[in-house]
Amino acid sequence: MVTAVQDSPLTPDEVLRFVARLQASDLDVDAAAGIDLISALETVKCASVATQAVVTDAVATAISNERRERGKPKAQWHNGIASQIGLARRESPNRGGTHLGLARALVHEMPHTLARLKAGELNEWRAMILARETACLTVDDRRTIDARLCADPATLAGAGDRTIEGRARALANELDAASQVKRRAKAYAARRTSTRPAPESMGFFTVLTSMEKMVCMWATLRRDADTIINSGGDTRTRDQIMADLVFERITGASAAQGPPVTVDIVISDSTLLAGGDTSAYMHGYGDIPSDVARQLIRDTLDSETHVALRRLYAHPKSGALTAVESNSRAFPTALGRLIDLRDRTCRTPWCDAPIRHHDHIRSHSAGGRTSAENGAGLCAACNYAKEGEGWTAEAWRDKRNARHRYRLISPTGHSYDSSAPPMPVVELYSSTIENVMITGLFDDDAA
Repeated sequence: MVTAVQDSPLTPDEVLRFVARLQASDLDVDAAAGIDLISALETVKCASVATQAVVTDAVATAISNERRERGKPKAQWHNGIASQIGLARRESPNRGGTHLGLARALVHEMPHTLARLKAGELNEWRAMILARETACLTVDDRRTIDARLCADPATLAGAGDRTIEGRARALANELDAASQVKRRAKAYAARRTSTRPAPESMGFFTVLTSMEKMVCMWATLRRDADTIINSGGDTRTRDQIMADLVFERITGASAAQGPPVTVDIVISDSTLLAGGDTSAYMHGYGDIPSDVARQLIRDTLDSETHVALRRLYAHPKSGALTAVESNSRAFPTALGRLIDLRDRTCRTPWCDAPIRHHDHIRSHSAGGRTSAENGAGLCAACNYAKEGEGWTAEAWRDKRNARHRYRLISPTGHSYDSSAPPMPVVELYSSTIENVMITGLFDDDAA
C-alpha cells in the first residue's frame, strides 16, 4: 500500500489533472496487472467519496454559518444547500439531500465508517447502509455501533450488503429496541405510489406501504382473480386479471374502456396520418413507437372515449416548440399544458422528477412575463430552492435549434444549463414549420 503525505490543500485543478491522466492512460495490461488496477481504482473511488463527504459537510457548514452571522432566521440557514450539492454532483436536489445527510453523519457521528471509506475498505453504498440502519438511534448509540463495526478493519472484511445491514440492525436492536418502532413509524409515514417505464411500452405502478397492507392487497387480488378464473369463460391468465383489477379499482373503469382522465400523446401529423415512423411521446411515460401510438389512438377511436386533436407548431429540424403568451399572473391551463409537454419533467439539470409548478424564470415581481419563454416546469423542491437567497435564472432560445434553454445560477456563481427536449417531428429540409398533433384522450365525463 502506498501512503501519500498531503502537505497542501487539495485543489480542483489537481484532481482534474489526475482525471486527465486516467483519461489518457494506455490500458494495455495483462490479467494480473489489470486486476491490480481495478482494485486500485476502486480504492480511488472510495477515497474520493470520503473526500466528497468531508468537503460537502464543510460547504454546508460554511454557508449556514455565514447566514447565521448575517442574522438570518434559523429556518433559512440551510435553504437550498442540498440543491447546490446535488447540482455539483450532477444529481437531483433529492439525491443532494441524501448525500448531504450522509456527509454530516460520517463527519460528525461515524468517524470509523469514514476512515474505512477513505481506506477503500467500504464503498459509498455500504457506508449509506450503516448510516441508514443507525439513523433512528441517539448519537451515542450510533457512535457505539460505528466503533463496534468499523474501528477494526477486520470486522466487516469480506462482508456483503445484506451482512452489513443485518449486523447493524442487530446491534441497533440490542442497544435500543424502541428505535425499531420509531423506524417503522417513520417508514410508514413515507408510504407512496410511483411509476416508471418498462420495456415494450409497458410500465410499473408501485405502491410502498406497510407489510400487512401489502399482503392484504395481494391476497385480495389473488382471491378475486381465482374467482373469475373458476367461473369459466375468461381466457386471461391470473396475472393479467390481477393487473386489470388494479386498474379497474383505482380508476373505476374497466380495463377495456381506456383511461377516464386526459392522456396526452404528441405525434407528428405525418406519423399519425401517413404512416410515418417517427416516435411519438406519451406525457407521463416517455417515447413510444409510432405503431404503438397509432394503435392506441385507433383503439380509442373504436371505444366510447372522446378524442380531441390540438395543433402545436414545432421547428422541423430541432423540434423546438413555439411560445404562447398571457397577461395573467398565474399560468393559464393551456399555457401550463404547453410547458408540461415541452419540458416533460423538472427542468433543473439531472432532476427528472414530475413537474409540480409552472415557474416564472424571471420572477413576476421583477417584470417577468407569463409566457412559455419565461416559464419552466419544475418540481416543488427545485422551485422552492430557486426562490432562496442568491439564486438567479435566465432563459433564452438556442440560435442553433431554437429550443428553449434555461440557465440556473447558484449562490456560489456556478451555472447549470438545461435544454428542452425536442418534439417528435419529421425532419424536413425546408424552412416551413411542421405541424405537431397533440392528441388528448379522455372520456366524456372527464371532458
